[in-house]
Amino acid sequence: MRLRLPLVYHPHYSCTWPTTHRFPMGKFADLHTFLQTQPSVLETATWHTPEEAPAHAWVEAVHAPAYYHSFISGSLSDAEARRIGFGAEMRRPELIRRTLLECSGTVLTARLALQHGIACNLAGGTHHAHHDFGSGFTILNDLAVAAKYMISHERLERVAIVDLDVHQGDGTASIFEGDMSVFTLSMHCGDNFPLRKSRSDLDIDVPAGTADADYLRMLSGALPAMLASFRCLSLVSFYYWSKSLKCMCMTPGSNHCSRRSRAGSRASCM
Repeated sequence: MRLRLPLVYHPHYSCTWPTTHRFPMGKFADLHTFLQTQPSVLETATWHTPEEAPAHAWVEAVHAPAYYHSFISGSLSDAEARRIGFGAEMRRPELIRRTLLECSGTVLTARLALQHGIACNLAGGTHHAHHDFGSGFTILNDLAVAAKYMISHERLERVAIVDLDVHQGDGTASIFEGDMSVFTLSMHCGDNFPLRKSRSDLDIDVPAGTADADYLRMLSGALPAMLASFRCLSLVSFYYWSKSLKCMCMTPGSNHCSRRSRAGSRASCM
């Protein structure tokens, strides 16, 4: 029997956006459109839509309530909005809605992964969002929200977040530093953003120019050791963007998903 792949998507993951802005807001809708043209996806995927917004308690489990409520009320300071990178767009209801949907989507994806063994959210991976501030075009940390949700609501003892973006998952690492219930692994280009790194449970510095075989060798060495010492439901983020490829000299076909993981998020795969 062929494996069914649960995919989580909401049409408001992409909202109306200034065409001159650096952040490519349309990529979530573009990914959904692309997947609809792939026969293998059409044959195996089951589509799921997240609820409109996560419960406040889910978000407040990882974010400072004052920061969270300032965001959803559109009252973050100009300095906070600049640090995130969205400036005046921060107060737009469409942006607030899609950010909350992203968190709901990753929670749903984690729940589906627990049920089916794998699931994928077509948005998420907002790993630069810290406990009380956002950064790098990320506002709320959907991975952290989902990890804490799974521990408190699905009775998981431990969760691992394996972040394979070219940038370190600094927000995720800082949120869970000292939290023995969540293991953070970040495999990133050390010469890239953010300049000031956080401390993950395991940080792997991938040199600029690393090619496919060497990258996969580094990943293959890290995952078995982590999974052997930390039995978990893994929230695995695969981000093979053009930015990553330029820095690491990797090719689009190199995004192999380890069958050892129970789950894979931008897409967020669980």
